[in-house]
Amino acid sequence: MNADLKNDPETYAIIGAAMEVHREMGSGFLEGVYQDALELELVVCGIPFSREHPVPVFYKGAQLRTPYRADFVCNESIIVELKAIKTLTDVETAQVLHYLKATGFNRALLFNFGNPRLEYKRFINSQNHPRTSA
Repeated sequence: MNADLKNDPETYAIIGAAMEVHREMGSGFLEGVYQDALELELVVCGIPFSREHPVPVFYKGAQLRTPYRADFVCNESIIVELKAIKTLTDVETAQVLHYLKATGFNRALLFNFGNPRLEYKRFINSQNHPRTSA
């Protein structure tokens, strides 16, 4: 187990919930199906969350009318983004990094349910220098 995860029980619990969803459902469903299943699993695990959470975007100090929509925000501080695609690319990583920048949150998780094995990336935003760990 990644040492960072041992020191971060909140993201560890969310990853466990996503693993349970993937173990139960496997790959091949649409992203929305995994969102519904993860929502149920988060409830079972007692992890507080907001689904389709609006993330405001600002331009020169003015809030734009069109917000981002994070799939989930857990524990009021962790962005959780789901995909069901063949492979994660820089596009999905950039999306999560933009969410971190827009919210000022320090942690994010990106899951890909599109493969036989659950793929995930963990992002840490420390002083506006995001990094990932798998």
